[in-house]
Amino acid sequence: MPQEPITELIHHAYLPPSGFESPAPGVHKASTVIFPDTAALRTRDWRRRDGYTYGLHTTPTRYLVEERIATLEGGRFCLLTPSGLAAVAVVDLALLAPGDEVLLPVNVYGPSRELARQELARWGIRHRLYDPMDAAALAAMIGPQTRLIWLEAPGSVTMEFPDLHGLVRVAREHGVTTALDNTWGAGVALRGFDLGIDIVMQALTKYPSGGGDVLMGSICTRDQALYERIKGTDMRLGYGVAGNDLELVLRSLPTLAVRYAAQDQTGRTLAQWLATQPQVARVLHPALPGSPGHEHWQETCSAAAGLFSVLFDGRLSQAQVHAFVDALKLFRIGYSWAGPMSLVVPYDLSVVRGPAQVQNGLQGHLVRFSMGLEAVADLQADLQQALQVFKAA
Repeated sequence: MPQEPITELIHHAYLPPSGFESPAPGVHKASTVIFPDTAALRTRDWRRRDGYTYGLHTTPTRYLVEERIATLEGGRFCLLTPSGLAAVAVVDLALLAPGDEVLLPVNVYGPSRELARQELARWGIRHRLYDPMDAAALAAMIGPQTRLIWLEAPGSVTMEFPDLHGLVRVAREHGVTTALDNTWGAGVALRGFDLGIDIVMQALTKYPSGGGDVLMGSICTRDQALYERIKGTDMRLGYGVAGNDLELVLRSLPTLAVRYAAQDQTGRTLAQWLATQPQVARVLHPALPGSPGHEHWQETCSAAAGLFSVLFDGRLSQAQVHAFVDALKLFRIGYSWAGPMSLVVPYDLSVVRGPAQVQNGLQGHLVRFSMGLEAVADLQADLQQALQVFKAA
């Protein structure tokens, strides 16, 4: 039967032949998924890797990225989310119910703490903060309502590396599920499942994408029942990831280890150099001796991310520190990290950690640096010229 050109265009019979292969995998984008017949429509199961039912739930490209992230982390199952914080939220909502309690490290990622304080609390879910450097203190905090313990290595902004072995041992002894934010370790420096952790999440926004242009998160586990519970919550929340973003992550994953190593080396070089500068009171970098938890990093990790914080001398004013940050040319002011451009952000230590951290010796004006892929000599020269603002004051 003759058809109008537009109808022939929409229903064109040509499909690419099978057997084509290239370094870049093909990308599938879909909301609607076409079924060959009603039997397939009625019988497909989203839990199967070929169970495509709707683009929101999965596509071949999403499965491909999930499989590669699971391999990176050493897990069996992986679920992608629209951001790292969305991954935290899915885990919380899947595993916690009214009356339950979640324990967070005192140096947890700020938005994760606010999620618990502002949203989980409205559903009758309690949270408390524990000292990640003291496994015995964690053991004393666990109660009958404790259902989930979040781990973060190292701590956000202040970079303390926790006693992961001790914390995980305590959690297992009490039968409490553990979830690790492994954004810093990226599956390169640290693999959480090797330590007996139940759930490992990442903000793929950082190292796996590597371009500063993608928002995505991942949740991995080795337990099928746990995966299906988390996946079910994710589906009911209506989270999805875009095909274009999946394509960017796929393209970046093969260079992940190379970029991580380069930024690690740059970070250590500049952290060691800054530690010698008279205006610097302390450098917080897990791979540097004297940094909080350095011994835990040594027994756990094979590398370190290109991220560190500096505590400037407390006798300097906040205005002086801000002038130093503003004087930087190659380090651009902006949140996130692990992209090609080096970044810097000043933080108010009393806001991000509170009085307890000040009492623990973390005093001064804190500035966090993220290494990009620029030449280390150029970055050092940029720091050197910016430090001159302190001499001019």
